[in-house]
Amino acid sequence: YAGNGQARANISIAVNRSRKNGEEWVEEVSYFDVTIWGKTAENLKPYLNKGKQIAVDGYLKQDRWEKDGQKFSRVTVVANNVQLLGGKDADNSGAPTFKAANAETSAAANNAQTFENSDGFPEDIPF
Repeated sequence: YAGNGQARANISIAVNRSRKNGEEWVEEVSYFDVTIWGKTAENLKPYLNKGKQIAVDGYLKQDRWEKDGQKFSRVTVVANNVQLLGGKDADNSGAPTFKAANAETSAAANNAQTFENSDGFPEDIPF
């Protein structure tokens, strides 16, 4: 819990990406810090464990500070929505979505559309 009594969950997520290096494919892993607030944090606590697949929708927040004359910076994802996906111990059916009660969803996210043709790739750029 934060100093104001609001529940807070700080987690790290791993994002895997494959890229071609010469003739072979190489896996790259990036780690991102995610902060989840309020009831969303409380509701997710029993479900979040290592290896659990989740989808996070949120915004980036940069913190800057100075310690012993050295400047530091950190970027975290502040979650608006978290959806439980498949994973080591779950299937993807009926996966609940948890929405932050105090989150403001951007108009762009609400108006986002996917334009796809039969091959699964975007048909046209929507602007």
